[in-house]
Amino acid sequence: MTSIAAIEFNNAFFFKFLKFGVVGFSGLIVDFSITYFCKEKLKIHKYISNSLGFIVATGTNYTLNRYWTFDNHNPATLIQFGKFFVISLAGLALSNMIIYLLNDRLKWNFYVAKACAIVIVSLWNFFANYLYTFTG
Repeated sequence: MTSIAAIEFNNAFFFKFLKFGVVGFSGLIVDFSITYFCKEKLKIHKYISNSLGFIVATGTNYTLNRYWTFDNHNPATLIQFGKFFVISLAGLALSNMIIYLLNDRLKWNFYVAKACAIVIVSLWNFFANYLYTFTG
């Protein structure tokens, strides 16, 4: 049975949050680059492009967060990546829902809507991974 960590709001927690943000920013660059290239250059549908960008960034973010942010060397890498990926898929669904609401319904610019989705999904991703994926 997997235990879920408690949150201790101390310097170590905030330093991890800061590192997660730096990794997230690098993921944002990867995500936006892939999304832009697929949507604008390859003319792939915006939700497929968004999903491709998100998935590629998930792979790079997992590796950086595992070793740098959380300094985690759990030998069960495949199980841990599975947890990270499931959390990321939930984040992807949330991201697409936010983009749909802001872009399709409220007619915001696609990239502004995507930026809003990234902020919200980043918070989800950090707390879910902090409490579940990288415990112990």
